[in-house]
Amino acid sequence: MPKNRVIPFGYCMRNGEITTDLKEVYAVATIFSEYLNGSSLLQIAKLMESEKIRYTEDYDHWNKNMVKRIIENEKYLGTDKHPQLIAEDIFRQANEKRVRKATTLNLISNDLHEIRKVTYCAECGGKLFRKVNGKGREYWNCGNPDCFKYEYRMTDQMIIGAALTVLNSVIANPSLLEYRGEVSKYSPGTEMIRKQNEINQMMDSAQPDFDRIKSEIFKFAEMKYDCCTYDENPQKTAEIKALFENQEQLNTLDIGLFKACISRIWISHFCTIEVEFVNGVTIKNITERNDKNAHSAECHDNSC
Repeated sequence: MPKNRVIPFGYCMRNGEITTDLKEVYAVATIFSEYLNGSSLLQIAKLMESEKIRYTEDYDHWNKNMVKRIIENEKYLGTDKHPQLIAEDIFRQANEKRVRKATTLNLISNDLHEIRKVTYCAECGGKLFRKVNGKGREYWNCGNPDCFKYEYRMTDQMIIGAALTVLNSVIANPSLLEYRGEVSKYSPGTEMIRKQNEINQMMDSAQPDFDRIKSEIFKFAEMKYDCCTYDENPQKTAEIKALFENQEQLNTLDIGLFKACISRIWISHFCTIEVEFVNGVTIKNITERNDKNAHSAECHDNSC
């Protein structure tokens, strides 16, 4: 691990005074120039290592935090003890960009927070994560290390657009929400079958014990009740259809409507997004991608 520098990078001590180190001054100027030209902090750190520039006398490895500290160090503008290394306009531009990127990386809208809570990988069922690349552009990917990564850049707008398209489709045609499953289902197990056979044998006995048979029939009724499942999805269908009643087509995503009726968003590795409603109905939206789309990726020979 590197020792903390007593004197900031770019400076050295000579004859009891702080002065400039020419090689480090060149490195500082390069760092600001590369950053303003679009290089990421990590890319700049690798550049410093490739140029064999030492961060300290005994440490030649760089990381993005070292680069960040240099970009935000106001001493490079000049102080009573430190000669000026960077012009004020260059320093200002670099730090405005740094703050802007930090905001983009760490703060996303409340709408995206809600969408991220319910967005999953269609292949493995894992949660998707959202990150921002070195160019400040967001992308979504599967957080499961055992699942393969997307071969295209899934953007905020692709997910929001898919959800908006599905909601508008339901507004135009509410019958898409119709639930076609069974309201209730009786699924007897082996214990139920054994109990039914036992009661039948007691009934067929030459001298049936009616009190015991009655008691067993009541037990059997309780067991049958426990084996019955009631599906609430038809009721949920009626509730969410009421939300869409008299709803006009949406120009932007209504996050309140989204939260009330959508339980999952499933994104596959093959350019499809499925929106699952709280009643279990799933509607698929195929995301079209082409070279004219700013958010598209090149498929080359990929059949997706």
